[in-house]
Formats: sequence, structure tokens, C-alpha cells
Amino acid sequence: MDLSAAWRFARVLKRLQPDVIHAHDPHGVAMASLALSLGGGSKNAVTTPLIAARRVDFHLKGNSFSKWKYRQVDCYIAASDAIRQILLADGVAPDHVVTVHEGIDVEHVVAAEPVNVHEAFWLPHHAPVVGNVAALVPHKGQRYLIEAAHLVVKQIPDARFIILGEGELRQHLEHLVKEHALEKHVLLPGFRTDVIGCIKGFDLFVMSSVTEGLGTSLLDAMACARPIVATNAGGIPEIIEDGVTGLIVPPRDSHALADAIVRALNDDALRRRLADAGFARVRERFTVERMVAETATVYATLGRRHIAC
Repeated sequence: MDLSAAWRFARVLKRLQPDVIHAHDPHGVAMASLALSLGGGSKNAVTTPLIAARRVDFHLKGNSFSKWKYRQVDCYIAASDAIRQILLADGVAPDHVVTVHEGIDVEHVVAAEPVNVHEAFWLPHHAPVVGNVAALVPHKGQRYLIEAAHLVVKQIPDARFIILGEGELRQHLEHLVKEHALEKHVLLPGFRTDVIGCIKGFDLFVMSSVTEGLGTSLLDAMACARPIVATNAGGIPEIIEDGVTGLIVPPRDSHALADAIVRALNDDALRRRLADAGFARVRERFTVERMVAETATVYATLGRRHIAC
């Protein structure tokens, strides 16, 4: 809570008199709420409407400050219908929540230079590569992916798993790799700036999340025309249709995850079909242009309501 910054922000709002304020994370909501309470954004006794983006499928915090700041929000933009349902369960009125699915710059992804992951990570030349891109945190479920890898290599000994990302669970996951004697099969290279190129080098993209707001790395993988195996957590089923644009398994189920990975790696035609359908789906429904247009519609609606008042 930075009252000095909130005061400066309030002065900016008084000067600019915006038609809407869009806060993109909980800290942004706190700063905007404090600034508005200090008189920023008020015009003729009418307060500028506050929009809050919501991209995670976590419940709103229940402490007094959180309850106060979220009462200042006039409209939530949820990145998925799953997030919208959580907000409704938290007591947000239905007419205060709009779903605008996240979108990506598909052409930017398509133009990215592919990475030869076999050379970059010193993998056997013909080894099938399964990839995951996510922060190394509990809700991303990489422990279940490593446990699945232990089962997969019993059937496909050459399979390799690359988990890109950093986070608090690195040591725990490295220990799990050693525990299953998977040092040659599971790599955790950390953060990379060429992640899109790496995705293009995967034979299969896997998301093992326990909870997930939507899963924009899935959209990247679809734009890279990669076949996908994912859990049905959060908003993922709004992207992946089981058997059409990917294979869906329950969260926290290493055996189901392993079975789906083996099925996909053993069926070239299935992987091509999933990849083609996924690429078509992301171009049709999950572009950044569509996301921007729908967000602008929310701005226009709230802005007109504010001006009319």
C-alpha cells in the first residue's frame, strides 16, 4: 500500500479525466481504488469507472482491504468463463463481469525462428521431445508431468522432456527427477528468450496444470502448430476440445497424462490432425486483434455510461 504513489496517481487522474481506468493486476486495483478514494477521476461528482482484469482462477482474497478495493471495481474482464464463474461465486454481480478470452499475436508466433532443440539441449538425434512451458510453481503441476515421464520412458525409452521456466519449485522438481532416475530424460533448462522457437521444436506440448486461468502458452503452442496434451483445469477446456484440438486428461493424474503422451507420440497422424485443428482454432478465436476489439467494446460501454451520468 503506497499512499504517496496513490496520491500522485490521483493528481494524474484529475488532470487527464479519463473515461475509464483499467487495472491489470491486484496491485493495480489497489492503487486505482486508493487514487479514486482521494478524489482522482471525479468529475461533477461522478467517479471514473474502474475495470479490473482477472487472468487467474483464484478466489478473491477475503481480508478487509481486499473486500474494500474490489468493491470499487465497476467491471471485471475475465480471461475465461472459468474465471467468470469464480468471480460470480465470490459474490460479484453477473452484470459486473465480462469474459474476454486472451489472445496472442499469431503472426508474430508464426514468424519466430524455430530452434533445433536436439542440438540446443544435446538430445539424441531421433528422440521424441515433449515440452512444457510454465513457471515452476505448484499450480502448474510439473510434478505430475515428471511422474508421467517416469511411466512414459518405460514404453518409449528415447522420449525426452523439456520443462522451460523458473520458480520456487526448481529444487523440488530436480529432486523428483533424480528420485526417478530421469536425469537423461527430463531437463529443466530454466528461462529462455527463444521460448517460441523451442516450442516449434517440440514433438508434443504438454500442460499439466492443476489450476489455470486460461493457458496462453497453449495458444502459443497451437500457433506453432504443435499437438497438445493438457489437463481440464480452469479455462483450458475453453481452448482445447478433447480429440479435436488436443487430448484432455484430469489434473493430478500422472497415469492418464502418461497414457495420453504415449498415445500421441505413437501416432503421427493423430499429432498432425491435432496440430492442424489447433492452428485453425487459434487463428479463428484467439487472436490479439479479437481480444483488443472486445476489450475496446467494454471501454466504450462503461465510458458512455460514465459520460451519460
